[in-house]
Amino acid sequence: MGRPLNCPQCRHERVLRSRPLSASERMAALFFLSPFSCQHCSCRFLASRIGLDHPRHPIDRREHLRIPVRLYLSFSGGKVRGEGTVLDLSMGGCIIKSETQVHVDDIFYLEIATGSQDHPLEVAAMVRSIGPRGIAFKFLRAAQENKRLLAFIQAQTADHLQKAAIVAVPVKT
Repeated sequence: MGRPLNCPQCRHERVLRSRPLSASERMAALFFLSPFSCQHCSCRFLASRIGLDHPRHPIDRREHLRIPVRLYLSFSGGKVRGEGTVLDLSMGGCIIKSETQVHVDDIFYLEIATGSQDHPLEVAAMVRSIGPRGIAFKFLRAAQENKRLLAFIQAQTADHLQKAAIVAVPVKT
């Protein structure tokens, strides 16, 4: 059994291996060190990958785990106003479906309805890409700086991981 990998900042076990972003991270690979990103606090750190007990997943461009959701969203920026549905959400951004025409690098103010009686989550974001899945937004501030957004994403992450664990449990007949 390998050793678990915990975030050095918050001690949570939910970490994903990331792509090297700098020359020093690429150089560290020569010494079997890889960059990891915590899904709880977004801390990025280097750790030895030898003997790790972590999910074997391909290295992902994404720094954060995507949580599938279906939330109503309205957005505005400049002379453009629109609405749509948030399809997935992470600490770094979201993907939405909308008929509104936007352009890469446009900046918008998003209001995401969480389904509860609370006010919508409010966040500034930039259009990162537009594709067949929808419009990908990158949040301009880290989710950690928006306490309500951070709490909502952490709750959704816990629910998502709990549902995934239930699905993964084999049923004996």
